[in-house]
Amino acid sequence: MSHELGYGMDHPYWDWSPIVRRAPLAWPNGARLAVCLLVDLGHYEWQPPPGAFDPPTHTPPHSLNPYPDYVTVTFREYGHRIGIFRVMDALDAHAVKATVPMDAYTAAHYPSLVDECERRGWEIIAHGLTQRQAITSLMSEAEERRYIGASIDGLERALGRRPAGWLGPEHSQSARTPAILAEMGIRYCCDFPNDEQPYRIHTPRGELYALPCMIELGDVMGHYNRKLPLRRWVAMVQEAFDVMYEDAASSGLLLALRLHPWCIGQPYRIKHLDALIGHMVRRQGVWLATGSEIIDWYRGQPHAGFERRA
Repeated sequence: MSHELGYGMDHPYWDWSPIVRRAPLAWPNGARLAVCLLVDLGHYEWQPPPGAFDPPTHTPPHSLNPYPDYVTVTFREYGHRIGIFRVMDALDAHAVKATVPMDAYTAAHYPSLVDECERRGWEIIAHGLTQRQAITSLMSEAEERRYIGASIDGLERALGRRPAGWLGPEHSQSARTPAILAEMGIRYCCDFPNDEQPYRIHTPRGELYALPCMIELGDVMGHYNRKLPLRRWVAMVQEAFDVMYEDAASSGLLLALRLHPWCIGQPYRIKHLDALIGHMVRRQGVWLATGSEIIDWYRGQPHAGFERRA
């Protein structure tokens, strides 16, 4: 990468752009706040293949059980067997469509889940091979290309079309990842939590946008990992939504929230998801949309692209 970089940044992928200097962003029908619910369907392997990068969050001391960690493996599987159907019921009750990061293994081995998402009009985006095979800068460029290509191809076989979006397992990336994603036809990436609006990512080929995800607010990060009491997590998400709604009076903002069926789909948690969605849909001027719907609209705005002002 070039070291001739612009003000404020130490890489070439996007511009320094403080939100107070941007032109106002308008969402459809005068909405103030766009909300994207990211419902993860990632397969958690019993044992990754030799040489795979298993993120350290999956191993001791973060994982309390030594290998074979059947407790964690089967707990994650709960999301595919039970939790996802509770989440679907909760979103159906409010007529809300989700965006589903789905890895290639899930797409190939859980066709009924693909069908259920498709039937609801949910958008499925690429999510790596499995959750215990992540991207790392230790990969060669050829290895990373094969990995990303296999992830996208796996979804294309299951869906009959190539996915438009990407969220890496554990948000994993190398310095090459955005360029490879754009080159392979991915139009937006959910891995960067640095903004409350979409933005254009500079790549040598292709057209790529960021759909920033609010990592701290997700069910796993906010409640499960940080051990916030469940009611406090719910209040935290509602508080963030309310503040962003007020801040969006003059220019539209985006709240992208990650949800995991193995976590939020538990019987004692699901009512809180229903309450959160109800809190959102009761507000006028809130647009609950899929990732592609948000990015497609953003691309059509006059300020979208490389024209952001420093």
